[in-house]
Amino acid sequence: MNRVLGFLMFWIGIGMVIGLLIRSELLVLILAALLLLVGYNLFCY
Repeated sequence: MNRVLGFLMFWIGIGMVIGLLIRSELLVLILAALLLLVGYNLFCY
């Protein structure tokens, strides 16, 4: 479980850095929604 949480925190940090670098809020919103959908599908199936 610790490895999963560490992996999760690492990618949250990467996402925050990308969010700071990308100035278009719409692009960040679309990217976040896409990644949430993919992550949900990978976790549940």
